Amino acid sequence: MGGKVVSKVSEITTICLSSQGEVDKNSKKMSEVGECEVPVVDEAYLEDARKGGALLKIPSHTISSWGAPRHSLTAEEMTDCGTGSFKSSGSDVMKLTVKGSSAVDPESGLETSHHVLEEGGVVFNAVLGLVDIKRGTNSYYKLQLLEGDTSKNYKLFRSWGRVGTTIGGNKLESYGASKAAAKEGFSALFLDKTGNSWKDRGDTFIKKPNKFYPLEIDYGTDEGVESAVLLKGVGSKSTLQPAVQDLVRLIFDVESMKRAMMEFEIDMKKMPLGKLSNRQMRSAYAVLTELQQEVAGAANPARILDASNRFYTLIPHDFGLKKPPLLDTEEIIKTKTQMVDNLLEIEVAYSLLQEEQKGDPIDTNYTKLKTDLQVLPKDGEEFVVIQEYVANTHAATHSSYTLEVLEVFSTARHRESKRYKPFSKLANRMLLWHGSRVTNFAGILSQGLRIAPPEAPVTGYMFGKGVYFSDMVSKSANYCRTSHSDPVGLLLLCEVALGDMYELTRAQFIAQLPAGKHSTKGMGLTAPDPTGQIVTEKGVVIPKGCGKPTSVSNTSLLYNEYIVYDVAQISIRYLLKCNFH
Repeated sequence: MGGKVVSKVSEITTICLSSQGEVDKNSKKMSEVGECEVPVVDEAYLEDARKGGALLKIPSHTISSWGAPRHSLTAEEMTDCGTGSFKSSGSDVMKLTVKGSSAVDPESGLETSHHVLEEGGVVFNAVLGLVDIKRGTNSYYKLQLLEGDTSKNYKLFRSWGRVGTTIGGNKLESYGASKAAAKEGFSALFLDKTGNSWKDRGDTFIKKPNKFYPLEIDYGTDEGVESAVLLKGVGSKSTLQPAVQDLVRLIFDVESMKRAMMEFEIDMKKMPLGKLSNRQMRSAYAVLTELQQEVAGAANPARILDASNRFYTLIPHDFGLKKPPLLDTEEIIKTKTQMVDNLLEIEVAYSLLQEEQKGDPIDTNYTKLKTDLQVLPKDGEEFVVIQEYVANTHAATHSSYTLEVLEVFSTARHRESKRYKPFSKLANRMLLWHGSRVTNFAGILSQGLRIAPPEAPVTGYMFGKGVYFSDMVSKSANYCRTSHSDPVGLLLLCEVALGDMYELTRAQFIAQLPAGKHSTKGMGLTAPDPTGQIVTEKGVVIPKGCGKPTSVSNTSLLYNEYIVYDVAQISIRYLLKCNFH
């Protein structure tokens, strides 16, 4: 079969041939095999492998609870096992049967006859992750104690593998009618894999070296989520304007959310079984903050490695057979921070979709946005002014695309006017741009523009944690992250109460504004010509003049940035749907 037999296990060993008895004994030699993440296969593997497809047959003969490959495949191995055997497992989504608070893993084959045991509010279900960049490990381990739906019989199901590949295996053990024995077996496995007792799985859990970490999973069912907006006939009974219906479809497009997650290299199939919890994503923020502080300081390699491992364990990534990259630069930490920002917004959209649907889904989802949206007539004065604002303030350095305004919606978020009222008479109010991914707009409209939470790292925020705006449309449009396959983006025009601005020409992290200041302005080299601005009847400045050089010198900014640190100073006035050409 072209293999080489060795007596000592190492990181390049492909498999270990042994028996279940030896695995269960967990001798010193077997512990070394486990530490190297080498899958243990049974003796029947040899006979099966002789028939061809040796590597492809490893998963079905794996008898260990570990088994991620430690090296890339050779061309010969790829030919032997088929082109997809150890590559990314794709974007297939497991269909989950949710009973009670959890979902039975379909790989168990028991989703129609059993449910996950719940007792006294405790759900006997664990999804574990383990990432070790140094060793190239990116593994998952799933553990469920299943109880029969109609008869009291208990089974312990476990599955394991490498995230984003087809490598792995599973095992089902029967405990008959003995719930106590099944619970004991479950607890023993949890202790073995995590180094923590089952009762310490919550706030008292301590991450142990080379041990798995439990992931918090939201088992809200996706049944109906994907069809809520996309089913044929949806919208046929809607009372909304057709353009508003299309906007709702766009905002709640589940496929767009999936594409965004795949762009971030988030694993969509093997891990997790459900969806990551909001609290877990906020824990990931805290780890990124640790990394940012480490990189900004003495940059201890061991601490960076440890924190990187913890981050990838909290947020499972699909790297296939590639080694997860270290999070050791400001740039990559900034990228991962933006990723968590977007995951939190997608989580909001999913939560809204999971809420009860009454009547036509388009109208129901529109109601969940808690925002009144009206299409502006294209021959009306408001539309014409906004169109000019777009045309005049597209920066010369952003020439890789042009913007076509498809629709403009007047926007009134429920209760936002009341919140904004104390600032509505503040001097220096401007209509400014804010851009974001389409997948973020369910959260933006339903909850408003928000400031990064305290646990988020400060990296990436030139002037501190606030809400950022621009007077140049393309500066904000860049944050829409459109592509050739997804060319439609959404932009906001917001009335922002700037008041007395703290003017800066260099990055400065603002934890608290100086006394008497209401906002920060980053002074740019180019800005809209002041002679082209107009002022509304309510005193709001619309800086729609063409971009021209400013009198500001010695600045690090190409264009102006405006930052407020109190969301009450923001009133969303318009939403633009644009095509990026």
